Amino acid sequence: MTDQPRLDPTSLHDPAAATALNANGFGTALGLEFLEIGPDRVGARWTVTPNQHQPFGIVHGGVYCAVIETLASVGGSAWFADRGTVVGVNNNTDFLRATREGVLTAIGTPVHRGRTQQLWKVTITDEQDRLVAQGQVRLANIADAAHLGN
Repeated sequence: MTDQPRLDPTSLHDPAAATALNANGFGTALGLEFLEIGPDRVGARWTVTPNQHQPFGIVHGGVYCAVIETLASVGGSAWFADRGTVVGVNNNTDFLRATREGVLTAIGTPVHRGRTQQLWKVTITDEQDRLVAQGQVRLANIADAAHLGN
């Protein structure tokens, strides 16, 4: 098994580092470019390619799900930071407008952040600022042993 690069907690707010990290494995199909990363807001964009299409020539719904989960996870990780890691436990995505080409922008913001879980909302818009998809991701906060008092 090949070791995949992991996000270094010191680079949680570095869009270039997150862009490079997501340019590996499955992330290569998405081609996300992070614009901003913070505990209260995450932004990224990507150019639609035919590799992201389903058989009828529009962006596959799984692309939207993956982008939404990625932004929520990066934002949730930026907030949880050195306390541990976060993992997605639910992803609800609505597909609102078919897209064949162009640049899409995703913005993620927290809805709720608690001790054991977070809920993030992510919207995806096209170049005309029309809503293409939206979703919510629930994240589980997994604290490192050092933060559990062990």
